[in-house]
This record gives sequence, C-alpha cells and structure tokens, in this order.
Amino acid sequence: MKVTVIGTGYVGLVSGACLADVGNDVLCLDVDPAKIKILEDGGIPIHEPGLHEIVRRNVEAGRLSFTTDVEKAAKWGVTQFIAVGTPPDEDGSADLKYVIAAARNIGKHMDGFRVIVDKSTVPVGTADKVRAAVAEELAKRGSTVEFSVVSNPEFLKEGAAIEDFMRPDRIVVGAEEPQAIELMRQLYAPFQRNHDRLVFMDVRSAELTKYAANAMLATRISFMNELANLAETLGADIELVRQGIGSDPRIGWHFLYAGCGYGGSCFPKDVKALIRTGTEYGHDLKLLSAVEAANEIQKHVLVDKIVSRFGEDLTGRHFALWGLAFKPNTDDMRDAPSRVIIHELFKRGATVAAYDPVAMQEAERIFGDEPRLSYAGRPKSTLDNADALVIVTEWKEFRSPDFDAIKSRLKQPVMFDGRNMYDPALIRAEGIEYFGIGRG
Repeated sequence: MKVTVIGTGYVGLVSGACLADVGNDVLCLDVDPAKIKILEDGGIPIHEPGLHEIVRRNVEAGRLSFTTDVEKAAKWGVTQFIAVGTPPDEDGSADLKYVIAAARNIGKHMDGFRVIVDKSTVPVGTADKVRAAVAEELAKRGSTVEFSVVSNPEFLKEGAAIEDFMRPDRIVVGAEEPQAIELMRQLYAPFQRNHDRLVFMDVRSAELTKYAANAMLATRISFMNELANLAETLGADIELVRQGIGSDPRIGWHFLYAGCGYGGSCFPKDVKALIRTGTEYGHDLKLLSAVEAANEIQKHVLVDKIVSRFGEDLTGRHFALWGLAFKPNTDDMRDAPSRVIIHELFKRGATVAAYDPVAMQEAERIFGDEPRLSYAGRPKSTLDNADALVIVTEWKEFRSPDFDAIKSRLKQPVMFDGRNMYDPALIRAEGIEYFGIGRG
C-alpha cells in the first residue's frame, strides 16, 4: 500500500518507519526543510531506541522516502496520516492550526479517493473540522472526489515506541464508512497476525479514548505522589504501599511509582486539553484539575527537601544532577521536572552540574549559554565539589552506581533521590544521607 505521513516528528516518523518495515511504500512529508535534510542525510531528528536502524533499513530498501513537496505527498498515498504537532494553546486547549493546514493541503491536491487519518492527539470534534477543511478546498476546485476521515490515535511510549507500534496492545480506529474500515483492516493486518487487536468505534469515541487513556495514567501517577507525601509524614514507606496495592489485580502494577512528577509531550498537554474540552461543554473535570495541580506541586518536592536540608539561601551551593529528560530512553525535556528543579535552584543562588546520557544537547538548547549550569561527560564528573547529588531521571546506568565514589567526591555525602531508585537502608549503611520520595 502507498501511504503518506504528514509530519516527521515523534509520532509521524515512528509510524512511517514501522509501516514501511512491513512492506508499504511510505512517503513522509514535512514543511521543515532542516528535518528533511537530516533524514535524507541518514540521520534522525529525535532520539528513540531502534528508530535510526529501522529508518536506515527502509530507506535503503526504497520503501521509505522524505519530501517537502506538499502536492506530491497529497497525490502519493490513498491513506494520508496527519501526524503533526498539536501544542497547547494559551488556554490549555490543543492548537489545531497544523492539523487543519495539513487537511487543507490534502484537499487542494488530492486526485482520487483518500482516507485521511488523524494520528495526532486531537480533541473530540477534530475529525469534523478536518472533514470541513478538506470539503472546502475541494469545493474551491469544483471537485467531487470522495474521502473519509478516520481517527486512529497513537499509543506510543517514548523510549519503547517501535515495540509499541510493531506489537500493539490495541489499535483504536474511529471510522464509519465501510471503505475506510476495510482499508484500515488491510493496513494493520501485519501487526496482528497472532490475534485481532483492532478496536473499531465511532470517530468521536476514538478521539476521546486517547485523552481518556493518558488522563487515567496521569491520575495514577499523581495519586501515588500524593500518597507518597502523606506516607512520609506518617512514617510509612510508599514502596511497600505500592507492593501492597499493586498486587491487587484490579489495580495492577503499572504507573504506581512515586517520584518528582510527570512530564513529556503527552500527559501534561493532554490532561490540560481534556480539562479545557470539559469546560467548553459545561463540565468541570474536578478530578483532572486536581491531577494537574498535584503534579505541578510534585515537581517542587525535591527542591523543598533540599531547602529543608540546606536552607532557603543556596548561594554558594553547588549540586550534581543526574537526569534531564522527563523519562529514560528519550531526550525529550518538555515539561520535565528537571527544568523546574534547575530553575528553583538557580533562583536560590545555587549552581548545577548535570549529566544525562542523551538529553544534554536538548538542555543546551533550552537553557542556552547559562553560566550557572555546566555539563559533564560522565555521572561521576558531576560530583566534584558538589554539596549533594540530585537524581531526577531513572536511567538504567544510575541503578548500580559506585557509592564509595559518590561518598568521597561529594563535599558531604547527601543524596536526593527523585525516583526512589535505591533502598534507603542500603544507602544509609553506605554512610550517605538519603532523601527519597515517601520513604518514611
């Protein structure tokens, strides 16, 4: 099948590469020439484990190509995936200008039947707006070409996106026309040979499903973070509580880890957008408003612990910080807790030496030429002359560090563990003063 993917960001590039890997002829469009140049030169503009290899393999096989030519892209595939960004607007709603622009470009240039697939995370009702935009452009041309609009939300975890696409838990498709339903069945057949993972529903239900899934996961995280703060006050251990409730099959183990808050491109944006959608339709989503508020508070918990230990005035203090990305296996720092923590330390007069396996270049782009922030090539190198170690992201390489080196290279052996990576008793037995999240 010939497939067009509009947008070569995280969702678009992963989707396009995986669809090509099962034999489709995929053309990826982006209006940013710099991104297309990177891809044509053999690079990729994002960090995702396994993505570089799958892109290279399919480019060499002739199944995956890239373009900035809007007309070529619109005429390429019967299936047109819209996978452009939907950044939050000032009021928290999803900004749909890129989605609508993509739809208009399809309408301007399509030369036959098209199934237009909303792959971007979009609020309920977006398919209607896409349909209207395409119809308006066709009317301007006096064209009667038929098309369908489908909602096919992505459920890709950053750091495991290839696995999620190639071996999905479920494939949600909002479609109502038989021709579109059959085409989507054919397109996704290679990804469900073991058993049928397709879940068909109406378009609006599919649009809401994506937001509902992310809002549920964000709720679990904020719930555990609030319990962790209470556990600490009560002298309980949130890790033991997690084991106690996670073993209940009605609750399960996933997304029950307490920490210093969630970030990234999905949860913060999607929770805000769903709250905004509720407001627009006269529903005050109180639970999700509380989830969002709890998460913002949680991003300050580590700083509060640092201030409690060292005082409000941190002038002359220097901190080692491990982890900049919002989660492991990505360089994404959008709404990352590290940004809040670094800013709050700066505000109190401190300096920071940071290390992250892949996100330091992104940090340099965000913080610019900030003299109070330095970067180290290895985790240990951040420790020299630091008053304490602050752990923000749970990268695998941090799981078994050299505790003797941490103790000897810090000015004083103090650790703030924002992801509860270590057993407090073990760390304290090493002679290190330990502060976790909700560890009693």
